[in-house]
Amino acid sequence: MPPAKKRTRSYDSAKIRSAVLAQFGHVREAVGALTPEQLDGPTRLGEWSVRDLAAHLAWMVDSVPQLLAMPERAKDRLALLDWPFVTAGASERIDAYTRGLDASDLAGLYARVAGDYERAVAGAEDERLLPVSFGGMTLADFLVTRTVELVVHTDDLNAATGAGIPYDRQALAACTRLLADALASKAPGGAVEVRVPPFAVVQCVEGPRHTRGTPPNVVETDPMTWIRLATGRAEWATELDEARVSASGERADLEHLLPLMG
Repeated sequence: MPPAKKRTRSYDSAKIRSAVLAQFGHVREAVGALTPEQLDGPTRLGEWSVRDLAAHLAWMVDSVPQLLAMPERAKDRLALLDWPFVTAGASERIDAYTRGLDASDLAGLYARVAGDYERAVAGAEDERLLPVSFGGMTLADFLVTRTVELVVHTDDLNAATGAGIPYDRQALAACTRLLADALASKAPGGAVEVRVPPFAVVQCVEGPRHTRGTPPNVVETDPMTWIRLATGRAEWATELDEARVSASGERADLEHLLPLMG
């Protein structure tokens, strides 16, 4: 696992708490409008149906009140920047759990989860240590990971249904920034500048560090393309060919560093 950087970006806790609820609200509205035929349709996530994906999205938010109801976990701390790299190891467990969820009443499930989330976070401290399966994470950090789960899987849901679900700006920003910072953590250095306007700029990859003027190695893309690359939903070469990514300089090839998480 790549070591987390010493300096971690800070996030506005109040905005992140609201962003999780806002993005979940967008998904809730869209899921409520899907027909039974659409819910039984396929997704790009292996054998998961749209119904499975919808249940998984609810679980991602439901995990917050569930973990807050458990005793704190003070040891085996998991840093926020380490989280993207450990998720792949839990893919089989997550798949099995998702398939076991009761998705027969999605409207009722989403209503309960939204209410439970609001009540649980209302009086919870940011530094409360949650016993996540990978280690103890603060509530503030765990909520940032929920923006990643929600944005990434909203994109999966849009790809499967064409629902056109919107993205909450704060949730999209947090997701973009965490995955950009994870890249800088995985490949520390200053030879390449990665720009994902309007949310993130990071430097990464060992080599000569840029100090002034136009960097010799620059990668630039939009937030959703970056998120798809970082999570394995898109291929580097394809995005370059389709001009959704621009890469200039001999060190500006990030293909060997992607994806960051599955």
